[in-house]
Amino acid sequence: MKMRYCKRCLQPDTRPGIIFDDEQICFACRYEESKATINWEERQAELKSFAEEAKAEAKKRGNTYDCIIGVSGGKDSTFQAVYAKERLGLNPLLINCMPDEITEIGRKNIENLNNLGFDIISIRPNPIVAKKLARKSFFERGNIIAASEYCLWASAYIMAVKFNIPLIIQGENAALTLGAAKNQEATGNAFSVMQLETIRGASVDSFVDLSNNITEKDLFLYKIPTVEEMQAKGIRAIFLQYYVREWSQVTNADFAVARGLTGRSGNLHDLGRYRRYTALDCDLQIPNQMIKYLKFGFGYATDEICYDIREGRFSREDGKWYVNEYDGGCGEQYIEKTCKYLGITKEEFWEVVDKYVNRDLFEKIDGKWTPKFTVGEDYES
Repeated sequence: MKMRYCKRCLQPDTRPGIIFDDEQICFACRYEESKATINWEERQAELKSFAEEAKAEAKKRGNTYDCIIGVSGGKDSTFQAVYAKERLGLNPLLINCMPDEITEIGRKNIENLNNLGFDIISIRPNPIVAKKLARKSFFERGNIIAASEYCLWASAYIMAVKFNIPLIIQGENAALTLGAAKNQEATGNAFSVMQLETIRGASVDSFVDLSNNITEKDLFLYKIPTVEEMQAKGIRAIFLQYYVREWSQVTNADFAVARGLTGRSGNLHDLGRYRRYTALDCDLQIPNQMIKYLKFGFGYATDEICYDIREGRFSREDGKWYVNEYDGGCGEQYIEKTCKYLGITKEEFWEVVDKYVNRDLFEKIDGKWTPKFTVGEDYES
């Protein structure tokens, strides 16, 4: 097996859907480079025209709301909601798909967003079904939150159809910010979420498990309406990041903190990242990122440092320290919470995780999975 790194950032080519060019530079770095020549005024004009069309269409439909935004209460969704309201003059309906076992910080941040002056509908999928699906996806795919991501994405689209709201505003297009453009189009069209690796990787129907009493009717909130169905109802879906030059992880965090966002406390090593303003509403995401690290050789700290390198906050060389220091970290307390939630022992947890470890990239030394590769250097097993 070969693992190559982008020559500009620390993105490895083990990321599903990643594109590297002939100079071994990833698509995300090339996009960041292209931002200097993008006609942002033209994109802003297009965004404002979408907003005006949505207002006119909502009025015609007799609808109070002219756009819908899926929110977790975190940095990106806070930026989206406030931007839509204050900069575009829209009246958004916010949809919160509440994760099972939502954290107190998550609750506090949703309440903060509500108190900023927004109507919010919180959806909580059946927790018995959610837990069964988490167990199923963990054992069968080595991904604790795979099933919940279907519901997370689907909620805004379902509610747009049900409430007859003409515009859906999503945050960032991962094809642009992560470079995973092999399967997802690198545009402002947010109907392309159907092309995302998690959603594209398996049909929702694959979660039907009659032996475990999970039927098709249990999965309604996990199914995104078809593009044809939404377009027939005159619904448009866009990625705000595509149209807004100032969009970035750090800018969004600063923006949201100034408006009351609460981040995580505690040891950053336990989070597997070096910033406190991501994955705030669900602790299951933390061990899931650790498992991703063991599968592909990168975790969330790699994502963070790649953003920072591209935007000029760190050099590639300095970034290696952050990846080595934080990537793949997961505090024991989060593993214990996950085991309790899934109803398994820690021994069972590690038995499953061990099945999904990429042994071309990791070897077990003194009972701990240790990378064979050196961060930032091409590797061949």
